[in-house]
Amino acid sequence: MAGVACTCRMTSSQLPSNQPQSAGLDKKTSAILSYALGWLTGMIFLFVGKNDPDVKFHAAQSIVFFGAVSVLNVVLSIVGSLLGALGIIFSLAGLVLGVFALVVWIMAMVQANNSGGVRAELPLVGKFVAPFADQLAGSVK
Repeated sequence: MAGVACTCRMTSSQLPSNQPQSAGLDKKTSAILSYALGWLTGMIFLFVGKNDPDVKFHAAQSIVFFGAVSVLNVVLSIVGSLLGALGIIFSLAGLVLGVFALVVWIMAMVQANNSGGVRAELPLVGKFVAPFADQLAGSVK
């Protein structure tokens, strides 16, 4: 029986989800690492994973959510420092925001792991973050 050689190529959308991306990481690992250092790793994986729409979405969500948390923390710190004794209220609000961000961060990485890296909205805030993440992910070619 003679063997037939196949010279067919798979596009990136046809590759199994555990195939390494251009950075040598699979989809699941890339999605998890998109959240590892908040918006910083989100920025990195937005471009490293630009050929995988799921990784790009996770990275964009990380940028949008953790970027917003960072901006809110800076605003709370500035306003709190300007208000003197009343500033403690803003410090407490910053603490609550930090704990909330920590919870979302852990849940996001667990969800990215459990889903195998496929597209999934952030827990608790996904409905608010996803539309902005879609716009950001769509703008990277």
